Amino acid sequence: MNTPRIRISGGRLIDPANRIDQLLDLYIGDGQIVAIGNTPDGFTPDISLDATGLCIVPGLIDLCARLREPGHEYKASIDSECRAAAACGITTLCCPPDTDPVIDTPAVVELIRHRAQQVAAARVVVLGALTRGLNGRHLSEMHALKQAGCVGMSNALHPLKSTLVERRAFEYAATFDLTVFLHADDMALSAGGCIHEGRISTRLGLPGIPEAAETVAVARDLALIEQTGVRAHFCRLTTHRAVRMIARAQFDGLPVTADTAMPYVYLNEVDAADFGADYHFIPPLRTLEDRDGLLEGLRRGTLSALCSDHRPHEPDAKRAPFPATEPGASGLDTLLPLSLKLVESAQLSMTDAVARITVGPARILNLPYGDLGVGRCADVCIFDPAASWYLDEAQMHSQGKNTPFRGWEMPGKVRYTLVDGRIAYAAGIQ
Repeated sequence: MNTPRIRISGGRLIDPANRIDQLLDLYIGDGQIVAIGNTPDGFTPDISLDATGLCIVPGLIDLCARLREPGHEYKASIDSECRAAAACGITTLCCPPDTDPVIDTPAVVELIRHRAQQVAAARVVVLGALTRGLNGRHLSEMHALKQAGCVGMSNALHPLKSTLVERRAFEYAATFDLTVFLHADDMALSAGGCIHEGRISTRLGLPGIPEAAETVAVARDLALIEQTGVRAHFCRLTTHRAVRMIARAQFDGLPVTADTAMPYVYLNEVDAADFGADYHFIPPLRTLEDRDGLLEGLRRGTLSALCSDHRPHEPDAKRAPFPATEPGASGLDTLLPLSLKLVESAQLSMTDAVARITVGPARILNLPYGDLGVGRCADVCIFDPAASWYLDEAQMHSQGKNTPFRGWEMPGKVRYTLVDGRIAYAAGIQ
């Protein structure tokens, strides 16, 4: 399919991968970046976009977005969430394997890819199941899943049944140069918990999940990573101690990366003290000190990515007593604005904030996206940094309206999103 030649002019081009932050024009042809700055010879644009006063950044990459299809289409669908992603400046979504059926065969990988291509709004990549059916016992056919297009392996939030199974999984993944995506959780310590173990859980009489549930798992995983040499990524870290452990492992040369999710850098256990179901997360919201430790990890680069940890739910999923509600929040709509709020509050520079949602996740996934260098794929997000708006259901593009950030004033509005050189979203045009 032919793609138009596009000139984007007058905007502030922010490309952390190439250390660019200045007013530059961007030229796109055949789905790629063909020039930056000066007009290339013979280039006549089919479309000209005036980005005066706007920011031009690589298309955002979300490391964890549950699209709910296949299996839970009453919550959301690939169609609804890919369109929502494009409206939020997100050009690539990474889907974990805990769909129904589980992503443990090439057929399911192909199903998701085909549905995403039909929608043609945002790109979807998938993680394959580390074990068959996520049962934690029998290893999946990782080589076949890699050949089918999986960008890594994960057992999502499902525990492995033994350390031996984990070691064998790491060895298998290392053989085929696959990245293993780990959720650091000792299930014996966290079983039955729904909130951080501490003063708040004691006062509320709710079963808690201790910090050690994460740190014990991180220590075990790091020992096996060193033993096997597998490349590993730690997903959604929540504790300061775990971040320090990862920093030390990186200093020692282990092939490990890590991320955290937006709720953990804005919220803490106190926010859940009123039994609000929108503050029910697994892993749980931690302490103020942990939140500050995560921000420090983002500044230092120990945490090289921020994700939405997008979990859209139907309204009834949050209408129950706190422990009985389904955890998680709808996060696509807040990925960019909450990143910009970190800049407003001087927690991150604009370059670092953009890097954590573009080139950072691209490198973790080993994908050729997240930068605007000449010859690169033309995935572009153009947003108005001066726009301000309040988050409510009417403003949300995702089918899931469950969010703890309802009523917050948000900075930044996406004006255009380009995927593979095509305009996938233009504000005001449905």
